[in-house]
Amino acid sequence: MIDIKIRSFTGSTLKSFLPSIARLRIEVFRDYPHLDEGNLEQEITYFERYLSSKEAIGVIVFDGSTIVGASTGIPLENEIEEIQKPFLEKNLNPSSIFFFSESVLLKAYRGRGIAHHFFDLREEHVLSQKKFDHISFCCVSRPEHDPKRPKDYLPLDDFWRKRGFTLHSEICYPNIWKDLDDQVPSEKTMVFWIKDLHQIPLVKKEELKIPLLVAT
Repeated sequence: MIDIKIRSFTGSTLKSFLPSIARLRIEVFRDYPHLDEGNLEQEITYFERYLSSKEAIGVIVFDGSTIVGASTGIPLENEIEEIQKPFLEKNLNPSSIFFFSESVLLKAYRGRGIAHHFFDLREEHVLSQKKFDHISFCCVSRPEHDPKRPKDYLPLDDFWRKRGFTLHSEICYPNIWKDLDDQVPSEKTMVFWIKDLHQIPLVKKEELKIPLLVAT
């Protein structure tokens, strides 16, 4: 790791890195628990919203000039409607929440503390904005005894809890994709984890005087 560098980029400065982040995300998400073949064009299209949000962040890991890891985040009100919807259904205002999209890292670089840098740098960025009360991310929920689960798979639940996140399985949404080696797509449940930055309740939208914005 003598040439490993971790750098943060925001908003439009992420533009030149998006294709590499998209390819990395596809490679990592082929593994359990996602098992998703992915689509490069769709991935790049998804990340384009980051370029128009000044508060969006990408933490990128370089080995020399090669991108080997990335972690992103964006205000929830700038996220796709599909991700905002579970919060709106619970009468929670997206404007008070910052959404961490993904943390992806090639296997050869795992177990070296890089994941903590992903969270540290993104959380530092969120706190510097002085406008968000909570951070959230979502993950796919697989059955406890899923036959597709590798014997050496270690869930990240304990890591997330130690970082201050709490699972809110009541905040969720269905997503559909075709698992690798499956013939047809199947529905999965995406559940949200939330970190309270101020130890205060989630903000109800009727308690705010600012308008509620929904990305389209």
